[in-house]
Amino acid sequence: MTPVAETRLLRQSAAAWGLVTPMLLLIVFCFIVPLGAMGVISFSPSEGGTLLPGFTLDAYDSFLGDPFYQGMIFRSIQLSVTVTALALLVTYPIALFLHRLESRWKSLLVVITVAPLLVSAVVRTYGWMVIMGDNGWINAVLRFVGLPTVRLFNTYNGVLIGMTEILMPYMALGLIAGFNRIDPLLEEAAASLGASPWRRFVRVTLPLSVSGIGLGCLLCFVLAMSAFVTPSLLGGGRVFVLATEIYDQAVNSLDWPLAAAMSMFALILFTAVLVLYNRLSRRWESL
Repeated sequence: MTPVAETRLLRQSAAAWGLVTPMLLLIVFCFIVPLGAMGVISFSPSEGGTLLPGFTLDAYDSFLGDPFYQGMIFRSIQLSVTVTALALLVTYPIALFLHRLESRWKSLLVVITVAPLLVSAVVRTYGWMVIMGDNGWINAVLRFVGLPTVRLFNTYNGVLIGMTEILMPYMALGLIAGFNRIDPLLEEAAASLGASPWRRFVRVTLPLSVSGIGLGCLLCFVLAMSAFVTPSLLGGGRVFVLATEIYDQAVNSLDWPLAAAMSMFALILFTAVLVLYNRLSRRWESL
């Protein structure tokens, strides 16, 4: 390599590092360092809200060995999986309709579908509190038609309904991204070979949209597991999930090691889900 070429390569490398360095510093100081500090706190003893020097596994033993917290972990995972499944079932037909729609209004309808993301989750949750309250719209309609009222506010089912609606736009984004990767000629070829609409959907559209389904499910599951506002407001302190318990231990009980141990557990769970998604996505792409 000539000296001129080496000089040019060094300049390109220096320019690349100059562009990457700010991002790396941001990741290190805003993500890795706080996570490291949280990990250290999870192994620290405490007394009366004060961290003490030393090393202990008491926080993890209290968290993973307590039947209450074991049930809370199961309930949090169950809620997240159920919300993800319901969001997928409700959103898939909408996203498929938008994908196949041939109209000048298509872009507008896509924007309307994801427009709830422009409104804060707090505002949308308060809206559901009005709808699902004891004197809310749902019970008002039930009274009007002569049916018995239902209790949704401060219940698990109320949290389930509210979180499903709030996470539907995220599922829509993932599904639309997956549908955009499907070649429309494949569906036309299946139709030309005599495949019925249902057979085309089962044999062509559904398998080719698996990547979008995986992306949408990943987003919804992670967001549901880490959701705090909706379970706190719609649950009314009666629906215990991981995020609300972390807040309670950190702010109300001042048990920082226990809150940090719960946070580390959530981080490990999210990492495991992400690794599983990456492996499944590679397998889908290889098929």
